[in-house]
Amino acid sequence: MTENKRGMGFFEHYLSLWVALCIVGGIVLGAYAPEFAKTLDSMSLEVNGAPVVSVPIAVCLFFMMYPIMVKIDFAEVVKAGRSVKPVALTLVVNWAIKPFTMYAIAYVFLGLLFRQFIGTDATDLVKMPFGLDLPVGSDYGSGTVVLHEGVKMLEIPLWRSYLAGCILLGVAPCTAMVLVWGSLAKGDAGHTLVMVAVNSLVMLFLYGLIGGFLLGVGQLPVPWQALLLSIGIYVALPLLAGYFSRRWLIAHKGLDWFEQRFLHWLTPVTIAALLLTLVLLFSFKGDVIIANPLTIVWIAIPLALQTVLIFALTYWAAKQWGFRYENAAPSALIGASNHFEVAIATAVMLFGLSSGAALATVVGVLIEVPLMLALVGFCQRTQGWFRQ
Repeated sequence: MTENKRGMGFFEHYLSLWVALCIVGGIVLGAYAPEFAKTLDSMSLEVNGAPVVSVPIAVCLFFMMYPIMVKIDFAEVVKAGRSVKPVALTLVVNWAIKPFTMYAIAYVFLGLLFRQFIGTDATDLVKMPFGLDLPVGSDYGSGTVVLHEGVKMLEIPLWRSYLAGCILLGVAPCTAMVLVWGSLAKGDAGHTLVMVAVNSLVMLFLYGLIGGFLLGVGQLPVPWQALLLSIGIYVALPLLAGYFSRRWLIAHKGLDWFEQRFLHWLTPVTIAALLLTLVLLFSFKGDVIIANPLTIVWIAIPLALQTVLIFALTYWAAKQWGFRYENAAPSALIGASNHFEVAIATAVMLFGLSSGAALATVVGVLIEVPLMLALVGFCQRTQGWFRQ
């Protein structure tokens, strides 16, 4: 794939810087124009009187996801059956192991080790689950129904809200930046695309099920209808748009034009949409960060440990199964990285733009780039571990 061969473009190379600038910009915006983000978030689609989809966030997330989905050649998925082991490894790690290790690590650190730093009595206000109408004062999971500015919301422990964001990150394997990580690690581009396609399709069915199950285990709101709706809007819609537009563009413009021109134009679109979403998120959470800047650290530590653990487990398993390095590296990198676009979107939809869950998913973006670059470097230094 031509775009991958170019490695990281200008936007991707400095993504950590852009994220940092968005944090500052969002905090400043929240301080001097606090009603701006609230006004945008109020522009939502409602079902039975309950806000379900934030239109600005939905638009931003579509433009994050579409450039990713349009890159996928689904004809490669059919060929994936010839490489049973790589497909089996990515499915087992990403769907049978990773979500549960993320839950365990986040629970230990946020619910036990760091709870006193987060605040043992600190609470967060999150959206009521879609379709649920309980009287004020009722208990639901670990939360209590309260009336906030005339709207019923759930008041839950703040650390559990952060846990929810970690869960949504852990159950979303990367299908975006991993194309860049695999290229930098000199992995097999075809294999990487197959894994991206496989995980994108599986996500349609398992993201909501596993995510909902783990949220329930964590005594958090489990809005199943909203979970399924988020998959439809943030995964299925851009996937279908990518599939059909890819076919049409290649048929009318040719494969060379599609790969060398069209995909190159789309690259900054994904990053720009992500950064705009981050500005909104941090404009709402700026007061929390200013009051307790170490919040970012408490969330980042379990996320970083999870990333390293899953990478090491997958890399080791690939070596034991006799993978070539070109397949082992992208397999491990896919497992280690997260699909933070979908996690952010789902957290905002389920819990609200101002929730701790949304903040936790943003922290995932903040640490992903430098950490994944370090793991890419480790892959490059250990190519000799694998058969040629």
